[in-house]
Amino acid sequence: MDLLNVVGGATTNLLGYIVPFLFVLTVVVFIHELGHFLVGRWCGVGVTSFSIGFGPELVGFNDRRGTRWKLSAIPLGGYVKFVGDMNGASVPDSDAAARMNPAERAISFHAQNVWKRVAIVAAGPVANFLLAIAVFAGAIYATGRYEVAPRVSAVQPGSAAERAGFQAGDVVLTINGSAIHNFADMQRTVSGAAGDRLDFTVERGGVTTPLTATPDTFEDKTPFGTQRIGRLGIQGPRDAAEVKLVRYGALDSLKIGVAETYFVVDRTFSYIGKLITGRESADQLSGPMGIARVSGQAAKIGGIGALVGLIAVLSVSIGLINLFPVPMLDGGHLMFYAVEIVRGRPLSERAQEIGFRIGLALVLMLMLFATWNDILHIGAAFNRGT
Repeated sequence: MDLLNVVGGATTNLLGYIVPFLFVLTVVVFIHELGHFLVGRWCGVGVTSFSIGFGPELVGFNDRRGTRWKLSAIPLGGYVKFVGDMNGASVPDSDAAARMNPAERAISFHAQNVWKRVAIVAAGPVANFLLAIAVFAGAIYATGRYEVAPRVSAVQPGSAAERAGFQAGDVVLTINGSAIHNFADMQRTVSGAAGDRLDFTVERGGVTTPLTATPDTFEDKTPFGTQRIGRLGIQGPRDAAEVKLVRYGALDSLKIGVAETYFVVDRTFSYIGKLITGRESADQLSGPMGIARVSGQAAKIGGIGALVGLIAVLSVSIGLINLFPVPMLDGGHLMFYAVEIVRGRPLSERAQEIGFRIGLALVLMLMLFATWNDILHIGAAFNRGT
């Protein structure tokens, strides 16, 4: 009986991670591929298959235009295969192209002018950004948000804030020239700037005062590894009168959705920059196992609302990563098309093939590294009993 309980508990726990993970990843991948699909159709390109997942097909159907819509066995991505593609990475199939009749060639992907191909390839990442904006904006519009005034109620002794000259009663107006509307704005700006100089404008006794502070660095354990967080050492308002629920209209919600999406992009580039300069650790890079773990935790803590928020963040990340100029990714294709525009003719098939092989090797190495990180993080969490 004890063994059955252990097995049952382990199965339930596993499903608690797998189901949220598949939900989050499927939505993000579907929207990404739908972007490619819709713009491809609008450009007159034929689509042979639309797959969620890779590998053997599990279920599928054909639509009236002959596209095979399918769910495949390995749910770690997806692809749209256009007429003339050798595979889901849009590698041209020269043998198939040679056998095409004029009508087939006219609707093949690689027969389109370069600007149509640019639009089709870019549509996937753009769809991811639009999804994130819609999710962030929709959440704000539906529920509003509680906001705390960016007022300093106390300064911790020996902190970065004390060294910078902050005082109780200061109201933060701007950081590095960007307006601060609430305490949360200030917190997240500071948290992502560990060890960086920040220029503040505060209101003190009706007078605008400039201050300069460098947040101290603290390490925070997260499901993605050890994250370095910046802290000033100030406390926000304690008075309930300075906490209010703010409701936003459609236009303001949309603006906030764009701002939130930009914030995720900015933080990602900031992390990459610090990673290159050795100021951040690569242990925050995470793969499918890490995403599954975070998805399960989000579902347990915040339910469907937290999962929807995770969809927005992951959608931005997927869109951004796909724009990196690495062959096999959308950004790699766009890089090839940029060369084609400059040269007036495409790169040779041999050059593109070599590029795709290099890109595949880079992507596989990154996945292996991220998966190794996931294993280390899960092992550490198991040892901690979490």
